[in-house]
Amino acid sequence: MTKRRMFLRMITASLLRRRSRMLIALLSIGIGATILAGMVTIYYDVPRQMRSQMRSYGANMLLMPDEGETLTTEKLDGVLALFPEEALVGATPYRYVRLDMTSRQQSFTSAGTDFEQVKKTSPYFSVEGRYPDGTREVLVGKEIAETIGVKEGSTMELTYQPSVTSASGDVSADWVPGAKLTGSAEGWSGGTMTVTATLGEDGAIAEIAVDASTQTEEFGGRTQTDQAFLSQFVGKKLPLRLNPDADETVGAGVASAKNAAPEGSDQVDALSGATVSSAAIVNALNSARNADAAAKPNTVKYTVTGILVTGGEEEGYVFMSLGDMQSLTGEDKLDVAELSVSAEEEQLNAYAEQIGQSGQGVTARLVKRVTKSETAVLGKLQALVFLVTVVVLLLTMICVSTTMMAVVSERRREIGLRKALGASDNSIRVEFLGEGVFLGILGGVLGALLGFVFAQVVSVNVFGSSITFQPLLLPAAVIVSVLIAAASCLMPIKRAVAIDPALVLKGE
Repeated sequence: MTKRRMFLRMITASLLRRRSRMLIALLSIGIGATILAGMVTIYYDVPRQMRSQMRSYGANMLLMPDEGETLTTEKLDGVLALFPEEALVGATPYRYVRLDMTSRQQSFTSAGTDFEQVKKTSPYFSVEGRYPDGTREVLVGKEIAETIGVKEGSTMELTYQPSVTSASGDVSADWVPGAKLTGSAEGWSGGTMTVTATLGEDGAIAEIAVDASTQTEEFGGRTQTDQAFLSQFVGKKLPLRLNPDADETVGAGVASAKNAAPEGSDQVDALSGATVSSAAIVNALNSARNADAAAKPNTVKYTVTGILVTGGEEEGYVFMSLGDMQSLTGEDKLDVAELSVSAEEEQLNAYAEQIGQSGQGVTARLVKRVTKSETAVLGKLQALVFLVTVVVLLLTMICVSTTMMAVVSERRREIGLRKALGASDNSIRVEFLGEGVFLGILGGVLGALLGFVFAQVVSVNVFGSSITFQPLLLPAAVIVSVLIAAASCLMPIKRAVAIDPALVLKGE
């Protein structure tokens, strides 16, 4: 019989003679290996799981056009191509415009978007009814629905009035004798007011007409019918200024109407109780362009498919498909795109830098409140998993060491006799260490397999998705289990080696 076979026979015989104690040690190592394998699997898989869960809190990156640039769907597609397919959860484009509902004298902010992408980037949206899936269908925020009394199945007639501003050049070039002018500006509660005017042969205003249908009838609405108010514009030359004595507390529009035109410009008085609407008329006239070249308003009837409930500012918007928005405005233009990206903060910053250098004229900004929260939660959760694993391994060492100490106490006479017959200290060390390593291998294999099952159960019940078995986990768990078992045997081995044969054989 070879020494190796003899050594294995001695170890197995020793373990079998003390089945109960060795079973306890084996279970301790097995449980420790199970927790180790399970926690390590969770530790490395939890970032993926948590990022998936954190995406329910909304987008973590915004795409916006650089100054002087325009974001289009083509540019957005070019930017999205920079992301790996598995990292991009969703990308929702938005185009915001102000629409008028003249039948209710109301104006709303409307958002054109892709509803399939909204479901991915904003899963917290709650819809009473359904999302629009056809043309000329809208989703109405709860706040607006309660204000105007619409519900699922109602119809809304919305008007888009293109704003006339000086962005397209010097407006004064259109202020020539005999010209017909039109302009628009934001009045009370964001409603768009439109003004048309005809200039006389001297270049002064000869006729004026105001469309204030979006304003309240008892206040701003009077600016289109009060002849005394309108007559003061006749005979005055553009640009105009609102009387400096007008109320300064009602908003930026009034300040603009008072200060935009140079000193010496003709002044007009605000209509009592309608200062904001009066200021809007002045601003509209000062930005008025040739009526023949001005874009005409576009009115479309839409069907309400659902009411949006979020508890946030989204309840004050009307949502329609991006295609409907482009048809209404005649423009392929986006204001912002919300992205939900599954990546750590460092990787998100790398993506943002790559987008900025892509030459698309687009800037990426991280939503810090989402990104920081995600990073903090992941860090704390991983730290907790690591701490639990360390504690369990320490308890395993204590349990195995205690069991082996008891075994050494039981075998004192045997160890003393062997040493008296000439057994060396190294042979004693190797035997006990061999028993520990043998237990470590068995417990490690058993624990690695049970650890995957443990991690799978935790993942399914906590995160609602399964995990992938890591092949390297089995050898890693066995190696750690062997090291734990070997370390647990150090103290018992030291005690065994210290046994004095003379004292033991004397019965002391």
